[in-house]
Amino acid sequence: MKHFFLAILFLAFTSLVFAQEKAPKSPHLTVENKGVKVVYGQPSKRGRVIYGELVPYGQVWRTGADQATEITFSKDVTFGGQKVKAGTYTLFTIPDKQTWTVILNSKLGQWGAYDYEKNKSQDVLSVKVKREALSTPVEKLTFTLPGNAVVFEWDDTRITIPVK
Repeated sequence: MKHFFLAILFLAFTSLVFAQEKAPKSPHLTVENKGVKVVYGQPSKRGRVIYGELVPYGQVWRTGADQATEITFSKDVTFGGQKVKAGTYTLFTIPDKQTWTVILNSKLGQWGAYDYEKNKSQDVLSVKVKREALSTPVEKLTFTLPGNAVVFEWDDTRITIPVK
């Protein structure tokens, strides 16, 4: 009987471990509007200091969780004032206290920003945008497409990139 109880306990513990491994820590979301689509992993703040600590200033960030964020344009557009051909790109950012750099890179399927440096030559564009401070923190990284822009908010920050 003792062995039976231990076997059941072991199976229950193993099931919990595998269930936790399969559950994504950050959900993967897709937002789409007027020919623009963004696919990203949505991290949560969970009481952490985001910018300057979890996401360091001055370093390339995948702008989401897990696989780097991807953005697709169904037709040629102007993104942050620069022309971009229709297609899918990896979206990276370099956070700063006042101004962020937003980068579109043609290498798809990148995990995080770990290989960014070796793929930097595939950058399509880089634009600077002003950081907007939010008075109320946003718990989960959220991309929206209000029609003529790509906007993302997380913690105390909003970034808006005009799209025409």
